[in-house]
Amino acid sequence: MTMIRKTRLFTPGPTPLLPAAQFAMAAADIHHRTAEFRALYTRVLKQLKEFVGTKTGDIIVLSSSGTGAMEAAVSNLTSPGDRVLVLTAGKFGERWTALAKAFGCEVDVVSAPYGQTFSLDQVKAALKLETRAVFMQATETSTGVRHCVPAVAKLLKETHSEALLVVDAITGLGTTHLDMDEWGVDVLIGGSQKAVMIPPGLSYLAVGPRAWDRMEATYNPRYYFDLRKERKNARAGESAYTPAVALIAALGAALDYIAGQAATAENPAGDLVEGRKKLVENAETIAAMTRAAVLALGCTLFAPDAPSSAATAVLPPAGVDSGLFVKELKSRFAAIITNGQGEMKGQIFRIAHLGFFDYMDTIALIGALEQVIVKSIPQAGIKFGDGLIAAQKLYAERSQTAAAEAKCLCGRTDACCSLQHSDAK
Repeated sequence: MTMIRKTRLFTPGPTPLLPAAQFAMAAADIHHRTAEFRALYTRVLKQLKEFVGTKTGDIIVLSSSGTGAMEAAVSNLTSPGDRVLVLTAGKFGERWTALAKAFGCEVDVVSAPYGQTFSLDQVKAALKLETRAVFMQATETSTGVRHCVPAVAKLLKETHSEALLVVDAITGLGTTHLDMDEWGVDVLIGGSQKAVMIPPGLSYLAVGPRAWDRMEATYNPRYYFDLRKERKNARAGESAYTPAVALIAALGAALDYIAGQAATAENPAGDLVEGRKKLVENAETIAAMTRAAVLALGCTLFAPDAPSSAATAVLPPAGVDSGLFVKELKSRFAAIITNGQGEMKGQIFRIAHLGFFDYMDTIALIGALEQVIVKSIPQAGIKFGDGLIAAQKLYAERSQTAAAEAKCLCGRTDACCSLQHSDAK
C-alpha cells in the first residue's frame, strides 16, 4: 500500500519543533553584541526564570547539550577530593558518576535497578557528614522512571546536611511539577530539545544562592563553563562567548507559546507559570493514555511503580525484540520511537510525551502500534481497537479523576511514590 507518510518524532529528545520557534530561528539574523540581541537575551532570561519557577535563582544559558550543563555544575561546585553522592537508576544517573570522577571527586553511589527508583532509607544511609553535593535526575529518560525530588530535598534539610542538591531536570521541566525554591533545590538543569520544543544546542541552569556561595570556595578547572563569568555577562544582557543566537530567538518564541496556553481575555499574552502547569498536564495526560494503551496491547510497563510523564518505557510481549517496534513504526508509518539504551537495547522501547505532542499525535501512534502488533505478533491475540479504546476511556475519565487524586509533592499519586514516607508530605 502506497500512502503519504509524514515523519513524526516520538523521541525523548530531539522532540517535535514548534512552528513559531522555527520561524523565529529563520528570522534571527542578529549580531550577538548589539542592542537588539541584548534586548532579546534579557527577555529570554526573564522568561526562563518564570518557566523554571524560581525567584531566588539566577538563570545561566549555555550553548551546549544538557551534558554540558551537567559538567558545568560539577566543575563549578566541586574541588578534587570532594565527596559527593550520586543517586542513579539509569544511563543519565551514571553520567553524573562519570562526570564527578572526571573532576576528581570521591563518589558514593545509591543505585536502583533499571525501571525502579531508590528509597529514602538508601539515600539516608549513604549520606555522610562530609558529602558536599547530591546529584540526581528528576526523570531518568533511559528507563522512564520519575524520582521524588522533594523527598530527597526534605531529607537533606532534616539531616542538616550542607550538601548542595543538583537536579538534572532536562526531561523533567515541562513534564513534572518542580518547585526549586520551596523544596530547596540548589541547581536545576534544563535543555532546549525537550519540553521547550526547539532543536538541540542550548542548556540552561537555575542556580540558587547556596550554589553561588559554594563556587567562591571551589577550585576545579573551568573556562568555557565558568558560571560566574556567565552570570556577570548575563546581567549586561550578553553571554560570555558567542551564543547560539537563532536558538535563543527560538526559545523566546517557544516560551511565548507556553505562556499563551494560559491566555485570558484580560491577559492575552498569557502567563508562563500557568502555561507551564498546562504543559505538565498535557504530558501527564498523554503519558497516562499511552500507559493504558500499551497495557491493553499486551505489553508491560518497565517502570510501573514510578512512571515518568516525559517518556514511557515499554517491555514488548515475551520473546519479542523491542527493535521490531522501532523498525516497523519507522518503515511503515514514519513514526520514530527509541530503543533501549546500552544493555536495555532490544528489551524496551520508549515513547516520548514532552513538548509539542497532543491528543491527535497520541491516538495516531497508538493506532500504529496496534497495526504492528496485529500484523507482526499475531500470537499476542490483540484486536484492532484494544489500545485505542483503553486510551480513549482514560482520556474521557481523566478530567473527572485527575484533580481528585491525592498527590505527592513531586506530582505522582501517593500510591506510586516509592520515595515518599508518611512524614515526607
